[in-house]
Amino acid sequence: MPRLQADADPGRWVPVTDSLGLRGRRHRKKAIRMLLGQAGLAVGAEGRPGGGVAAWAMSQAAPFLMRRAAGRVLAWVWKSDPDLLVVVAQLQVATPQLRTARAMMPMEYDDTENFRGTYLGVGEKLAMPLPSEPRTPPFATYTWDTGTHFVTVTAVCSDRERFGTVIGDVDALARTLRVVDDLAVGESATVLRLDPA
Repeated sequence: MPRLQADADPGRWVPVTDSLGLRGRRHRKKAIRMLLGQAGLAVGAEGRPGGGVAAWAMSQAAPFLMRRAAGRVLAWVWKSDPDLLVVVAQLQVATPQLRTARAMMPMEYDDTENFRGTYLGVGEKLAMPLPSEPRTPPFATYTWDTGTHFVTVTAVCSDRERFGTVIGDVDALARTLRVVDDLAVGESATVLRLDPA
């Protein structure tokens, strides 16, 4: 089964995906609280931060849910300020329904630029430092179409003024993303096994 891998700089990012138990708990909780707060603002709950209990519960469940995703979802938070930035990478099968949904996105999502990944080649990047809706947080999305799958990276920032200071590090993280797959020997007639000699 294909899955995602990335080389996140441990000096800048704390992984949520494999941070079980106490490891990374504080960062997870702050990041989830920020996302809940941004979601609350988006639906009109002015000035109401994400709930402490809800953020705690989700921070406990997030690593287990991501582990069940078997590498199809990876997530990181900004190490020095987990309330500031959350990045999620996702691998999705490119179904006709998903292709249709992507084609029907609003026109503002057409304003993309080419973005070259080290392993995935040329994809698209959409940066929205100042979304038209004031309650929408700044974000960036990166997308690659491999033919069979979509690889998407979404970065959400809580501060419009600081978005420009962290987007370069998000670019660097997105460039390291790759799709790997386990292939059993003898599974395919097109695979040639060479004995180590």
